[in-house]
Amino acid sequence: MPVPSWTSARWRPSPFLQLSAVVHLVAAAGVLLAPAQWPWWLGALAVNHGLITAAGLLPRCHWLGPNLTRLPPSAAARGEVALTFDDGPDPAVTPRVLDLLDQAGMRATFFCIGERVLAHPALAREIVRRGHHIENHTQHHPHGFSLYGPRRMAREVEQAQCTLAQASGRAPRYVRAVAGLRNLFLQPILARHGLKLVAWTRRGYDTRDADPARVLARLSHQMAAGDILLLHDGHAGRTAEGQPLVLAVLPSLLTTLRGRGLRSVTLDAACAPAAAPALQGVPA
Repeated sequence: MPVPSWTSARWRPSPFLQLSAVVHLVAAAGVLLAPAQWPWWLGALAVNHGLITAAGLLPRCHWLGPNLTRLPPSAAARGEVALTFDDGPDPAVTPRVLDLLDQAGMRATFFCIGERVLAHPALAREIVRRGHHIENHTQHHPHGFSLYGPRRMAREVEQAQCTLAQASGRAPRYVRAVAGLRNLFLQPILARHGLKLVAWTRRGYDTRDADPARVLARLSHQMAAGDILLLHDGHAGRTAEGQPLVLAVLPSLLTTLRGRGLRSVTLDAACAPAAAPALQGVPA
């Protein structure tokens, strides 16, 4: 089956990767022209590869290519934020998250795992029916995703793209890497399928911290229009009483959003280009 795509684009290496290519060329020329200085050339390459690795381990880093960490200024001007939920759908948690969002009149983006959608297709359709969007969080959510080579990484993204498009009736337009970790192979894959990488502005660490107050504080401290917020409806942590963290935190977070005059929309709605104003005397 062809991989559902949005609009493919030619991949262009980021300025950092272009500089890395220059470093490799200079080092290769140096070894040929000044072989006695080989330790320096090798050291330059080691530093460069260390920086490439570090860039992939920093989820909000832009060195490897475009990475959405905040909404566009136009969305911020409208008082919008993007609530995003990872690792679902989970039949014990996701329906309750949907109910809370409905009660607050908010819309969200769910970065779903392909194999979990295969296991719960009706729940994926319910997410869409309620006005939210499903985006790509790989097919199997492998912990070693950032260590994958280009073929294996492409399979994870492409299989999820097919699975999620079939379940939701819409090809995903955004991808979130597993734990936000990646390597330099990911961006060419995304460009080929017209996909955009998304990280976050604030995360609550709700898979690790059992204290709802601390999770809420991480998300709400200096929270402002244009923020992308990360929570988990799948692999959700639990409070001391056994309640999923996201369900303990979300009601207060939604109340905080309303109190600050903010509203959550899908990434698609936030990032849609503004309609061009009609010229005077010309019908829009």
